[in-house]
Amino acid sequence: MAIVVVSGTGTEVGKTVVTAAVAAASLAQGLSVAVLKPAQTGVAEGEPGDAAEVARLAGPVTAAELARYPDPLAPATAARRSGLPPVTPGDVAEAAAKLAAVHDVVLVEGAGGLLVRYDEEGSTLAEVASLLRAGVLLVAHPGLGTLNTTALTAEALASRKLACLGVVIGSWPAEPGLAERCNVGDLPQAAGAPLLGALPQNAAAKSPETFRTEAPAWLAPQLGGTWDAEGFSAFYGDH
Repeated sequence: MAIVVVSGTGTEVGKTVVTAAVAAASLAQGLSVAVLKPAQTGVAEGEPGDAAEVARLAGPVTAAELARYPDPLAPATAARRSGLPPVTPGDVAEAAAKLAAVHDVVLVEGAGGLLVRYDEEGSTLAEVASLLRAGVLLVAHPGLGTLNTTALTAEALASRKLACLGVVIGSWPAEPGLAERCNVGDLPQAAGAPLLGALPQNAAAKSPETFRTEAPAWLAPQLGGTWDAEGFSAFYGDH
């Protein structure tokens, strides 16, 4: 996989937990993994951020963070309010390339959705993916409204000639409703890319040992797992 950019269709869709699952599955294959968080917002100094959470769940990864801003806002806004310098796509690309030189897999986890701004010039995670020539793994929620945000993100990727590697459902409920079951079949169409996994609801609440053991079963072989998209669709999908 080399360098993979992990983006969500919005906030609170499970990007960090999906990043941790991909990291855990890669580690289980004997690969070395680095996780890069370009801009951590809404976390005070000394508190664990998203990269640290990935390391807690996945195991021995190299966790890197380029900037941290205290306000829980978009990176550009949070940087401006804090008086600290913003992170640029060039900063991220340089850091990711250095990590890729000494790791088998580098996961770059964005903030919020694909077009959230990182600096006053309007740079986004899309520019980072373009500089890195990296594919984008899209994390989506399973319920009502997800098809629109998924389709919009896929359109933004396509307009920039960026590859969408696939979609992972960030939090699959124990008792899915009609919308969730219908979306199993509709999400790949909205994304124009395959469904590559589904993480169970509250996966992050599992012990790290359990998380690492179970993670490959949540992800398709393309992401180092054993998850069967056809079997999942046959069991859960609306037919």
